[in-house]
Amino acid sequence: MKVLKFGGTSVGSVKSILSLKHIVENEARRQPIVVVVSALGGITDKLLSTAQQAVSGNEAWKISFEEMVDRHHKMIDTIITNTIDREDLFNKVDALFEQLRSIYFGVYLIRDLSRKTQDAIVSYGERLSSNIVSSMVRGSMWRDSREFIKTEFAHGKNTLDSVLTNKLVRDAFAELPRVTILPGFISCDRDTGETTNLGRGGSDYTAALVAAALNAEVLEIWTDVDGFMTADPKVIRSAYTIDELSYVEAMELCNFGAKVIYPPTIYPVCIKNIPIRVKNTFNPEGRGTIIKGKVENDSKAIRGISSIKGTTLITVSGLSMVGVIGVNRRIFTALADHGISVFLVSQASSENSTSIGV
Repeated sequence: MKVLKFGGTSVGSVKSILSLKHIVENEARRQPIVVVVSALGGITDKLLSTAQQAVSGNEAWKISFEEMVDRHHKMIDTIITNTIDREDLFNKVDALFEQLRSIYFGVYLIRDLSRKTQDAIVSYGERLSSNIVSSMVRGSMWRDSREFIKTEFAHGKNTLDSVLTNKLVRDAFAELPRVTILPGFISCDRDTGETTNLGRGGSDYTAALVAAALNAEVLEIWTDVDGFMTADPKVIRSAYTIDELSYVEAMELCNFGAKVIYPPTIYPVCIKNIPIRVKNTFNPEGRGTIIKGKVENDSKAIRGISSIKGTTLITVSGLSMVGVIGVNRRIFTALADHGISVFLVSQASSENSTSIGV
């Protein structure tokens, strides 16, 4: 079996979502597949900005909300041709929008937007898009990811309960239908039952967790580019698609600005040695990039170049640091206490300075 994940651009327009339908139905003829779907392109940002309008008392939230309703309605009108199917889908989608409207109205009335409420709001993007895709793909079964993707609240944030999630995924998919559609990104607190999420880019992570638990043949990430490129084509026009990458190389490129896949996606499939193939929804015949444990053609010294903005190099220096035990521990403890992640460390051999990239 395979797991296919489609990002926001792959469900963001009529053209792309019809391409998704073609890809999924072709693949389903060969083997059972699980399809993980992101929210329509731009909808997650729209959900969050509308929430900010509501909490600030700005009645413009009503306009933003109706714009989201209108966009989903137009998509359904265009792609679902069967009258009965279209009416059934409208009922599902409108029921979700009524729930969402009530949440926004509550935020507007009491001027409060808690983490719990915000997580509930952003979950609607994937719940809406996955229902649309499920109605469009004949014979597919829709499943709610919150049934088996479980988180726990620790160290001030929601983190994955990997052991429980792995067990629940295996139980949920003990019998695989031909096509299963899942909303990506969303999860559920194992203790409270509240809706949580896996963070921005979390749909990739959902797909990886399912692929690892089910020992999938491959995890396919469908997006709007042909794969990883040697550099940003907007900066380097001669950049070209990389055929193969190791898990480590892909992780490094992702962490330093190559926004092809969400970095945590790689780990669950890496430990199971499940390859990741990055493909273009708008060019399904393209080869794409394959990410795996061992790369055959490994002769090039440089695989690719990526960059990340918003970084700072901080140097702590002074002769009083030389030979003093515990200085770096104090530095890193202070950073950790404030939730600051360090991506680079360099210390002078004399111990008179330490540089850290944040």
